[in-house]
Amino acid sequence: MKILFAASEAAPYVKSGGLGDVAQALPAELAKVKDVEVCIFIPYYKSIKDNPDIEVEFVKSFSVPVAWRNEHVGIFKAVSRSKKLKYYFIDNEYYFYRDGLYGHYDDGERFTYFSLAILEAMRQLDYYPDIIHCNDWQTALIPVLRKALYAGIYDHARIVFTIHNIEYQGKMPNEFMADVIGIDEYYRGVLTYNNCINFMKSAIVSADKITTVSRTYAHEIRHAFFAHGLQDILNENAYKLEGIVNGINTDLYNPAKDTTIFENYTFSDLSGKAKNKAELQKMLGLPVNPDVPLVAMISRLVSHKGLDLVEYVMGELMQRDLQFVVIGTGDSKYEDMFNFNAYVHSDKMSSNITFNPALANKVYAGADMFLMPSKSEPCGLSQLIAMRYGTVPIVRETGGLWDTVPPLNVETLEGRGFTFKGYNAHDMLGAVDRCIAFYGDKTKWNKHVKNLIKYNSSWKTSVQEYLRIYNEIM
Repeated sequence: MKILFAASEAAPYVKSGGLGDVAQALPAELAKVKDVEVCIFIPYYKSIKDNPDIEVEFVKSFSVPVAWRNEHVGIFKAVSRSKKLKYYFIDNEYYFYRDGLYGHYDDGERFTYFSLAILEAMRQLDYYPDIIHCNDWQTALIPVLRKALYAGIYDHARIVFTIHNIEYQGKMPNEFMADVIGIDEYYRGVLTYNNCINFMKSAIVSADKITTVSRTYAHEIRHAFFAHGLQDILNENAYKLEGIVNGINTDLYNPAKDTTIFENYTFSDLSGKAKNKAELQKMLGLPVNPDVPLVAMISRLVSHKGLDLVEYVMGELMQRDLQFVVIGTGDSKYEDMFNFNAYVHSDKMSSNITFNPALANKVYAGADMFLMPSKSEPCGLSQLIAMRYGTVPIVRETGGLWDTVPPLNVETLEGRGFTFKGYNAHDMLGAVDRCIAFYGDKTKWNKHVKNLIKYNSSWKTSVQEYLRIYNEIM
């Protein structure tokens, strides 16, 4: 089986969020399966091109029409050690030699070009996959472009479209179809939704299968509160919608081998986790005290991550006997709020307005509890990483958080974390208080921490689900 994985980012080359992790880990696990060959297409961004540690080879160049203009396409390649996983980089300096991946005025045109370039590259490389797996709005035009421009060439290929976050849909003005996409007016109905061009809507209609990154999120996005306007079209296409929970790279996130943390540890010996906590407290300028629970948040600082709940009860939170560590960047109002509280409560709180993976791993390893009160969370990887390091999650019952963190029974130790259902600041604070109370029973706490480290959050089960879907639609 040949699988083409199309994404706007993929670690280890480039990553801004969870999509980058998934686009690294899922293809890598798929490539381990017998008779499965995977290639990944991503843009050749400035950050990749200027990195001297990344070795690529030039393959070929050609041009592709973007409506009324022809644009250059360069193809570069990198191959994994196993030879079963190939990365192809789409090179066009006008579109991709820029600082930052997203947020440019012409993102719609940039990723229309990217989708067109992938389809033409397949023909130029004489590569005809069985499955084309598209991800989020940046590659959502591929299904309709395949039908409009490459009919008869890739007809055997089946297309899977994965929604990682439905909030970002690729909405463009109606003129965009003629000015940039440049396909026949016959397809306007496929592309139009709520009086604008909507990339994601076109993929929902045109793809053979739609997946999301957790079972609960697949149910949630059929309702207006979560769907950001797409609930009707998703309900019409519900027969091809399915949720598969993401995994994490358990080799990369492994407290027994992680070289970025202060000391390695395993579930059979938690002394290393205690040392990580002490060293983290020392590094962040917090009192070194093993008896005070250390609560962590590692997040983009935006409202749908539940930060308005944290803001509402911050004063009460700081009255608790705890320490609080925050890492992330985002909206200035939340950055300022955390910085102010860290200044006022310097003995209890550390605010780190940065994107620093090495520091994040130190916090995952050194913290006791991980707070994730999201308003919506398609899957969430942070809670999985936290559990991998034996850090107890405190989450709201939504999306992938509900699928991966069943409520903990403190008597039987069944479940994984502390949860709250309503989007309410004091419900969240109550979950924090219950976790702090449980922390006082060190025997049960340590036993539960060991259970979390042993929990299998790898991609192995999810990969089998994707293979089932691929085979079904083929």
